[in-house]
Amino acid sequence: MAGNTFGQLFTLTTFGESHGEALGGVIDGCPAGLTIDFDFIQSELDRRRPGQSHIVTQRKESDNVEFLSGVFEGKTMGTPIGFIIRNENQKPKDYEHTIDVYRPSHADYTYDAKYGARDYRGGGRSSARETVSRVVAGAIAKLILKQVGITINAYTSQVGDIKLLKSYHELDLTKVETNVVRCPDELLADTMIQRIEQVRKAGDTIGGVISCIIKGTPVGLGEPVFDKLHADLGKAMLSINAVKGFEYGSGFEGVKMNGSQHNDSFLPFSKEHREGEKLKTKTNHSGGIQGGISNGEDIYFRVAFKPVATIMQKQATVNSKGEAVEMQGKGRHDPCVLPRAVPIVEAMAALVLVDHLLRNKSVRM
Repeated sequence: MAGNTFGQLFTLTTFGESHGEALGGVIDGCPAGLTIDFDFIQSELDRRRPGQSHIVTQRKESDNVEFLSGVFEGKTMGTPIGFIIRNENQKPKDYEHTIDVYRPSHADYTYDAKYGARDYRGGGRSSARETVSRVVAGAIAKLILKQVGITINAYTSQVGDIKLLKSYHELDLTKVETNVVRCPDELLADTMIQRIEQVRKAGDTIGGVISCIIKGTPVGLGEPVFDKLHADLGKAMLSINAVKGFEYGSGFEGVKMNGSQHNDSFLPFSKEHREGEKLKTKTNHSGGIQGGISNGEDIYFRVAFKPVATIMQKQATVNSKGEAVEMQGKGRHDPCVLPRAVPIVEAMAALVLVDHLLRNKSVRM
């Protein structure tokens, strides 16, 4: 199986299955001398951890990370960083009813058709549990970004048809972690939680949108023509389980505007202009990226997540022989992925930004 490595200079290779012994990864290209904040890395894992609230899967995993290499006396050595997260609460028997059955909208059929074999225990490699390794690497990437003043904040902006209409400029993003759905608007968060609870009680699932804001990005990140910054961000987000769409800046709404409305006009320097000061734009429909290169403005994008494919209702499907069968989901599953996907979106954005920082010769680390 190919495709288990992400990045060019700062790379992450992940391994492991949902109900195997452990998951883990190898990070290569991390600069030497970086102080590793182990508590911060664990706090990021805790944000993704299952069982953290009543509106996510009740699988109980501590998700404690063990570093195997690349870190000595609390600092990176510049060598590959190996780590594992042991699975503590595997229940493969919950999936025995799917051994010969293709679950609707899962990867069961495509894995079987491509490889001639599949891990029926929660989907194996296709399970969203694989993202635990991304969060570890993303946390280390965030520590690098912190050194150069780059911050990444994601939040739930839509659940089903319940949509947060406020711009991120109007929101207090410090409130994202004050509720279990991770929406910075507390009143709307209550409505979102109620909708997820209703859907869960009906044995169904629901999707939504996560918005992400990147501040402090220097001018010049992005490698035209095929490695545009927004293209790499899009690839990163679309690699996350259940993601069905990605848009940045004005996105699809931008098609409603004329060029005279959409263009981001540059502002002249002030009289107090200082050497090294960067140009600013009056508006930011470009989402902080022009020509595939960051322009110093805020980068903002949205990621659409489909409803979780596993539902606790009977569904018509087929088995590996093509025979009609009926199945129903069992075990512990998320009725909505959004609360736990927020740190995953941030982690993947951090991996992209660090990779481009290292690739950009004009930026000094």
